[in-house]
Amino acid sequence: MNFPKVISLKSISLIRKLVSSASGRLSFKMVRFFQNPYEDFKPGTVLTINKEEICDHINEHVQIITKRLQPSRKNVDGGLYVGISGIAYMFYNLSKNLLLSDSKREYLEKALDYLKPALVTSAGDKTSFLLGDAGTYALATVLMKELGDEQYKEILKMYKSLYPQYLNPKFLKCGGDELFVGRAGYLAGALWLSRELQTSIFSNEELFKICDVMVASGRDYSTKHNSPCPLMYHYYNTEYLGAAHGVSFILQMVLSVPGYLEYNKTAAAAIKATIDYLVTLQTDEGNWPCCMEEVGLSDHKLVHWCHGASGTIYLMAKAYLVLNDQNYYNACIKAGEMVWHKGLLRKGPGICHGVAGNGYVFLLLYRLTGEEKYLYRAKMFADFMYTEEFLRDARLPDNPESLYEGTAGTVCYLSDLLVSDKAEFPFQDVFSN
Repeated sequence: MNFPKVISLKSISLIRKLVSSASGRLSFKMVRFFQNPYEDFKPGTVLTINKEEICDHINEHVQIITKRLQPSRKNVDGGLYVGISGIAYMFYNLSKNLLLSDSKREYLEKALDYLKPALVTSAGDKTSFLLGDAGTYALATVLMKELGDEQYKEILKMYKSLYPQYLNPKFLKCGGDELFVGRAGYLAGALWLSRELQTSIFSNEELFKICDVMVASGRDYSTKHNSPCPLMYHYYNTEYLGAAHGVSFILQMVLSVPGYLEYNKTAAAAIKATIDYLVTLQTDEGNWPCCMEEVGLSDHKLVHWCHGASGTIYLMAKAYLVLNDQNYYNACIKAGEMVWHKGLLRKGPGICHGVAGNGYVFLLLYRLTGEEKYLYRAKMFADFMYTEEFLRDARLPDNPESLYEGTAGTVCYLSDLLVSDKAEFPFQDVFSN
């Protein structure tokens, strides 16, 4: 499977039209998501997070994952996204949960077991963070350091040795700035490493250089293609707006580099103007188009982390915290309403385009606002994944045990629900400086 290349949204739109004309009464809305069966939070509601029940679900998932997806070389492909490196990340996530501390050592050792085959067999491009080896190097560094293995220093050198390639303006023809294979992914890994290791991985100057390249890339593309905003990017010739391949994740990572906006005032102005433009694209319902090709259409159906409100909200939250613009906060609240009403996805339990990924929206909003209703909503989304309706009618993901498409991501979500004040979508922490 060629993971980084996705079907173009122009093709998806054409497919929709063909199917719609063939059966005029067919409603895509009904097949994309389950109707939300829950009453919303009411003031005075006593909210209880049942740790024992959640831990039972976690243990059940872990048993199935370890049985069905073995730590072997044949399962390396797909990296963190759908390969065994993602299972290693799941175990690392569990090891950090203070409520599960009795099993910390076991989780760390299992994480390393799953990562070892990926350290001797390439997942693909070394420079790809989610789909290739860069993400594996980042995770291995943290795991080995946590386990007291001094080899982590050599693995960290391997991660850092990739840095010069991202400074090449022609790094990737398919689009070298996004998360999966581009600069934003590498930057996300560098920032994550610094947080987990509690030390600087790159100097400010090095981080600023990669940000400068990303901003220049966005400006050049925008100019050449007459984009309505100062910074725009493409991935396989599609101008995505969401988190997986689009401008929202790219700008979130640039905003996450401490001091960059003060260092480069011109870039700061372009970044803010681009975010302001994205705000204008949010629909009254709270969603965003998947890509620039869909701007102007009346209905945007994808409420996913990868495409739509569930991923774009992370940029808006980070922009609010950094730039203190109320419009960004308001955009987050609107996005949350969209996800509450249309986020119980039939595509499965995963975090890329599933219920757990949409549940993470409420954990983000709980930390952003402090309002208990968002923790309630997060709990309801977790509960729904174990209802008869979901278990019977939800679709089986292509990679059902994986981190982004499958239940390994669900495990991370359930674990974070137990420690909601520290919850964060993988590699996308909004609240760190």
